[in-house]
Amino acid sequence: MEPIEIGLWVSGGMLVFVLLGMRVAFAAGMAGFVGLVWLRWNGFDYDPERFWKAVQISVKIAGLTPHSKVSAQVLSLIPVFILIGYLAYHAKLTIALFEAAKRWIAWVPGGLAVSTVFATAGFAAVSGASVATAAVFARIAIPEMLKIGYNKSFAAGVVAAGGTLASLIPPSAILVIYAIIVEQDVGKLLLAGFIPGAFSAVVYAILIIGLAVVFKNIGPPVRGFTWRERFECLPAAAPIVIVVLTIVLFVYNPFGGDAWGTPTEGGAIGAFVVFLMALYRGMRWNELKSALLETAKLSVMIFTIIWGVLLYVRFLGFADLPSAFSDWITSLDQSPMMTLVLILLAYAVLGMFMDAIGMLLLTLPVVYPAVIALNGGDAVTAADSAFGVSSVGCSIWFGIIVVKMAEFCLITPPIGLNCFVVAGVRPECSVQDVFRGVMPFFIADALTIAALVAMPGIVLWLPILMGLG
Repeated sequence: MEPIEIGLWVSGGMLVFVLLGMRVAFAAGMAGFVGLVWLRWNGFDYDPERFWKAVQISVKIAGLTPHSKVSAQVLSLIPVFILIGYLAYHAKLTIALFEAAKRWIAWVPGGLAVSTVFATAGFAAVSGASVATAAVFARIAIPEMLKIGYNKSFAAGVVAAGGTLASLIPPSAILVIYAIIVEQDVGKLLLAGFIPGAFSAVVYAILIIGLAVVFKNIGPPVRGFTWRERFECLPAAAPIVIVVLTIVLFVYNPFGGDAWGTPTEGGAIGAFVVFLMALYRGMRWNELKSALLETAKLSVMIFTIIWGVLLYVRFLGFADLPSAFSDWITSLDQSPMMTLVLILLAYAVLGMFMDAIGMLLLTLPVVYPAVIALNGGDAVTAADSAFGVSSVGCSIWFGIIVVKMAEFCLITPPIGLNCFVVAGVRPECSVQDVFRGVMPFFIADALTIAALVAMPGIVLWLPILMGLG
């Protein structure tokens, strides 16, 4: 049997187990190990006496492969970013953000909902976890919206959709994972996420204002705040600006010369700043313990997925499936842009049944080389490329688009994790209520993704401006 055939059979079996409910980490790890044994035994012509030799070789590969990647320093960004988010919650930065957004923005139609979107975007700048963002603002924003007469389904949908912004706006754990899988610079991807993340927030806000103008019962504006009250609330939210600037300066130095350090070091200093702020605002030992434990739990979950998927990725490499898929994709008798659109539609369907991180980790080893090949290869210039971007630019551009697709999957039934989190935090809102509430945001996300695909400059402008694109 050809290695590619083995790769297809094993991958198909893994997808069946995932759809049946097996955790991605275990399904991928099992598929990777079984595939390695099968490939090696196939190389031994299925000699029964050499089966255990094939197992021994596979065990050694299974032991070395994950460690070689997981031990990379850049992956320490993931627990650091998650910790920043939990510490920011205990530092009451979430309340400060929402209050500032409310006083400055709530006067527009659907004002509290728009304020919630921009507050979640601000919190996303210190938190890499979408689920945590949705959970925090479900406690803060939904009661405020219900108090002045918002439809509960719409209020819950705003929080669930707003929480997805944490996947794109740096610091982002998913962007770090993408960078590791495709072996691209983390700093470039983090910088590239700022403008698309802000663009997504603006599209959400325009949608909400439009709905509030057409349907008067959706969300009345909130007025009555003086200019003094507006400016008084800004210092409480200032630490977010400090954290963002710190991370940026450790990725790129706008004053010239080398960056101040690595993104990992910038994230660590940002976490320390938020930690001091949390202590200043009264965080106690139990709250610190809770933040550390929640960070550890989420980090272990992510790293377990990475471990299992990396084993599967190594198997795919031996089976030569990524290059075969790339050859097939590039041989299709249609435009590269149409092929890219079909790939994104496949992501939308797959996201209905898988969590975002697992979906990206499983698909990127095969899909990413195909997209690079569609664009013209690893060394293509923007002028000669199919998508109008260089090979490095394509890596960044596709990364942002695919992470935006992962955001989309966080609110897509039946697996939309953010929707379940919001429903779990707010007992007055059922899961069905939340899914109904996020439906308008499907349109906003579709328009955003279309804009990012059609205009790569939205993604690449900042990295190119800073000489990194």
